[in-house]
Amino acid sequence: MIFGPRPTLDCSGALLAHAVPPFKKGHRLTATDCAQLSDAGHDRLIVATLAPGDLHEDEAAAAIANSITGPGLRADPAFTGRVNLFAETDGLLRVDRAAIDGFNARDERLTLATLADFAPVRAGDMVATAKIIPFAVPERLVGTALAALPSEALRLARFQPMRPLLLHTLLPDTKPSLAEKAHRVTEARLLALGSALPPVRTLPHRPEAVAAAVKQAAAEGFDPILIMGASAVADRADVLPAGITAAGGTVLHVGMPVDPGNLLILAEIGGTRVLGLPGCARSPKLNGFDWILQRFAAGVSVGPGDIRALGVGGLLMEIQSRPQPRAAELPAKAAPRLGALLLAAGQSRRMGTDSKLLLPFPDRPMVAVTAERLRAAGIFDPILIVTGHRGAEVRAAVDADDAGPIQWVTAPDYTEGLSRSLIAGVTEALRLPLDGLLIALADMPLIDTDDLRALAAAFAPDQGRSIIIPTVEGQRGNPTLWARHLLPEMLGLDGDQGAKRLMQTFADQVVGVPRANPGLLVDLDTPEAYRIALAGLRVPTP
Repeated sequence: MIFGPRPTLDCSGALLAHAVPPFKKGHRLTATDCAQLSDAGHDRLIVATLAPGDLHEDEAAAAIANSITGPGLRADPAFTGRVNLFAETDGLLRVDRAAIDGFNARDERLTLATLADFAPVRAGDMVATAKIIPFAVPERLVGTALAALPSEALRLARFQPMRPLLLHTLLPDTKPSLAEKAHRVTEARLLALGSALPPVRTLPHRPEAVAAAVKQAAAEGFDPILIMGASAVADRADVLPAGITAAGGTVLHVGMPVDPGNLLILAEIGGTRVLGLPGCARSPKLNGFDWILQRFAAGVSVGPGDIRALGVGGLLMEIQSRPQPRAAELPAKAAPRLGALLLAAGQSRRMGTDSKLLLPFPDRPMVAVTAERLRAAGIFDPILIVTGHRGAEVRAAVDADDAGPIQWVTAPDYTEGLSRSLIAGVTEALRLPLDGLLIALADMPLIDTDDLRALAAAFAPDQGRSIIIPTVEGQRGNPTLWARHLLPEMLGLDGDQGAKRLMQTFADQVVGVPRANPGLLVDLDTPEAYRIALAGLRVPTP
């Protein structure tokens, strides 16, 4: 390829190296184009001219892409010397790193970029891009590079349906809801991989019970068998590995260099894959269990050596149950971005009316008054309002009041309890770049903007102040402000559980902010409370 400046009228057939309006970079110039540019005052142009034996950048990129488009992948047409490759189905991308590195080391003019080996992808995701740096390269160079590149240097291992089963051991004081939470989170993981999960089976936290359950599950053809223990594994002689061994299975590896996920057990029984799950698997956050489960679903074998090779890149994230964060949650001196979540989906059973949130307080709907308090604080953006019961009317009431940066969230299963509304709202909040989320009840119109600002002022997750609660004469009230890193923990709540239960788990991160406003203790659940609040009196609290 010949590259450099030339008289404009001599550039016919050459490729324009830089954009010169109205022509784009890479445009092949015609004699008419050259005359037009010359008339516009361009005496010389920087151009590229292909030499004999050269391939145009698009041809070269297409040749590379076609060479590495393995099973489950497709290549788009070339443009500006680039071809992008996409997944045709859900699966794990497999990358021959040595081959790709060797290709990129051959010549600086040829480049190939991919996602990491074992990256999970969805149908339509871009997985690689081949890019030619100059406008043309020698055909011989491309041929030599491709000859050394294996045909399956890049391929997709499709996710295949599995027949998994979750076993959960219980101690005498273990709440059954713990098993249901583990099932719910595990089911979501498996559904994302194309597999269904039958109901969880619970059993005593004893080796003989584990052995019997594993034997039965293997006999019924379940694979993989997933075991969540009531307590974490501490040794190869502990309950879960001992039970697997007693069932006739083999414990292949205990532990993994991935955090979270250290306490995973890899085992097998008669060719059936068995996993003892780390406690972090109860959380939907990415952990080492995800990596192994993805490989299982893609039909990729996993042995002790594979697990030992996961250390580099295996530090995934902060484990939130640890009392001391490893690093500051927020940038120094940066004001945290706060959102608010207003729960407005309830059925008002105790109030004895079809919707207390639409009752006047005193002359506007109660939900509109509460939403206006959040807006007036001037520190929450967005304000997510979760609706369910009479949702259209609740929305109309707030919209009519023009209550500010509102986003609406629907909880279709709101009748199953408070937790469903909370989960719907938190799920939406986690999609946003928020540092903290205020959780407020729509039937608390007596909250004050100064109280809300005081909660925000006390919020400092980097100093361990991650849950901020107003207190009035020693009593804890609402609303509460939560750091982002704790929000995923709420996704495992069920029934009428609110976030208060998590305050016990993370008690060392709770900070009370004394306030004088008794309205922080008042949610208007009964006709008497509503009547007294309207009269301007303090509502008796339990």
